[in-house]
Amino acid sequence: MTSAYTDVDTTAAAGVYPPQEDSHLLIDVLVAAGLAPGARVADLCTGSGVVAVAAAQAGAAEVAAFDICPQAVAHARRNASAAGVDVAVHRGSWARAIEFAPFDVVVANPPYVPQAPVDDTDSIPRDAGPSQAWNAGADGRMILDPMCAAAPLLLDEGGTMLVVHSECSDVHRTLAALRAQGMRAEVVAQQLIPFGPVMTARAEWLTRAGLLEPGCELERIVVVRADAP
Repeated sequence: MTSAYTDVDTTAAAGVYPPQEDSHLLIDVLVAAGLAPGARVADLCTGSGVVAVAAAQAGAAEVAAFDICPQAVAHARRNASAAGVDVAVHRGSWARAIEFAPFDVVVANPPYVPQAPVDDTDSIPRDAGPSQAWNAGADGRMILDPMCAAAPLLLDEGGTMLVVHSECSDVHRTLAALRAQGMRAEVVAQQLIPFGPVMTARAEWLTRAGLLEPGCELERIVVVRADAP
């Protein structure tokens, strides 16, 4: 799929996670599902704000975005202003969204890359963004697990959460965690993409850790949709 909202700024300032295939796949699903029009939307771990801006352009009644990085907050605010849309960008972790809940729709592109036990950030290009935008603990679930557990606190009755992440961070575990909260959860989109700079740098370790098949050169990213009762 290719997003219809290609006029969104797809660049990112230094120190901000640049929009990549995962961001665009998330936008595609949000728009194709028709979830945004008239909805109150939260974008967790917004980064450049590309998904939040797309939600506003798709007709959301209200969009709130959250990021812990001050550079990301400033950049997302500039992107929203440049696009001529109203997005309230808050500095704080994704969990701060609970203060503003409930939302009709929650979208998230959280950090999800498993983190090697030895610091390898020097081997990853600076334009990949800050390590806090992708490092997610040994199993890639440092953010995913608490985010899934908090879904009922974030969503209004009948609300929907869309989360994008890599197969390396255990898609089945995400589905199980959301279903454990009484939600209907399924994979609604997926895409095979060439390794980016972070996956390239960590491919050998991920293979040894059993998180990648030997010789694998493509990463499967998925969007999980969870609907509250």
